[in-house]
Amino acid sequence: MASVYDRWHKSRPKKGEAECPEHKGKVASAEHGIGMRWQVRYRDPVGTPRKEPFGRKVDADRRAAELSHHITTGKFVDPAVGKETFREVAERWREVAVHDASTVERVERALRLHILPILGDYPIASIRTSDLQAWVKDRAGHLAPSTLKVTWSYITATFRLAELDRQVGFNPCRGVKLPAVRRREIVPLTVNVVAAIVNAPPGWYRAMLLLAAASGLRQGELFGMEVGDLDFRAGTVRVRQQLISPDVGEPYLAEPKTHESYRTVPVAKTAMDALAAHLKQHPARRVDVEDRTNPRKPKRRKALLVFTNERSEAIRRASWASVWANVEKVADKALREAYEGAVKRWERRGRPEGSEPVLEQVPAGSGMHDLRHFYASVLIKHRESVKTVQVRLGHSKPSITLDIYTHLWPNDEDTTRAAVESVLTGVPSLCPVAA
Repeated sequence: MASVYDRWHKSRPKKGEAECPEHKGKVASAEHGIGMRWQVRYRDPVGTPRKEPFGRKVDADRRAAELSHHITTGKFVDPAVGKETFREVAERWREVAVHDASTVERVERALRLHILPILGDYPIASIRTSDLQAWVKDRAGHLAPSTLKVTWSYITATFRLAELDRQVGFNPCRGVKLPAVRRREIVPLTVNVVAAIVNAPPGWYRAMLLLAAASGLRQGELFGMEVGDLDFRAGTVRVRQQLISPDVGEPYLAEPKTHESYRTVPVAKTAMDALAAHLKQHPARRVDVEDRTNPRKPKRRKALLVFTNERSEAIRRASWASVWANVEKVADKALREAYEGAVKRWERRGRPEGSEPVLEQVPAGSGMHDLRHFYASVLIKHRESVKTVQVRLGHSKPSITLDIYTHLWPNDEDTTRAAVESVLTGVPSLCPVAA
């Protein structure tokens, strides 16, 4: 328990000692008039004696009561530990948190770009709820609500660690409000747009884009695919690793995103034939890369990657962004030329109603993930079950598949009516027969 001590006066004066001239009834100590008069003394939960000075007794009494309560209830916070900066606590959390390879990269980027430049140098115990709400308001102008929500989770995890380590008495994340996340409905690419995208890049990338549309593989899964993952006889592609390309440092091979991402995907013959032609024209090259698919035993090895860049190197995410920008440009040009040709044919036919050509374009902000959405939409259109789509895409749970694609599943009133009718056929009618 904490107690208040008067430094300026003796608690056990000897008999006959002179009374303090400033404070009646007290005997001055050797420290009289030096520093703050009142001192709160206590032992922390591990038994270490501590002292805190105060100028007014009312403040010392309040602090003693607070400390006694916190020590008794297990909520004691060491003031010295609370001086550690947010940056130091966040780095400690990042080191001890268990994340997959892709999450490690996202966490590093979020801390470096959006969190530490603003909050990093503040003592962890000094950050208030209003400071965090101001951070949310500022970052909302730079990040989409869904991305902001993920980035915010790294801040809450950091404060949760500080709370468990008794560096803060109150978690300031409580009460902070984030912008509402409104999920944008996926609008799948059309077959014409996909064809234009596949034909747009240089030859050594075309088979990869066709495979993306025909298998739904993630970008990292395609970049990290090796020749041994292709089974041309069975017509399947195995996913057992992905290529992670950090903003800083060399690309490396890692485990797939989730346990369910380990999978074997059946691929259409057209795409498998394109892969065979690709490997014949652009033989796979062994690329020296670090293999972290077994996190406990990382090693460097020569990976026989199916897809590399024009210099026979592993494809980096940053360089791929410029390739994709060129793909969009070339694909849009091809789609416009096709539209202009269709308009001329339509005009020669006398402009019949209901058949006017429509200009198709690659949606702004699209990427490789749109080919994955296209693949999912094809499965759904052909009435594959949620479970099948989940397994093919490597989602960890069916609910994730439904959250993204539920609006694409058919909602046919006639089918519903027919299903109920087939069950109720033969059930006696309760309605009176018309006269």
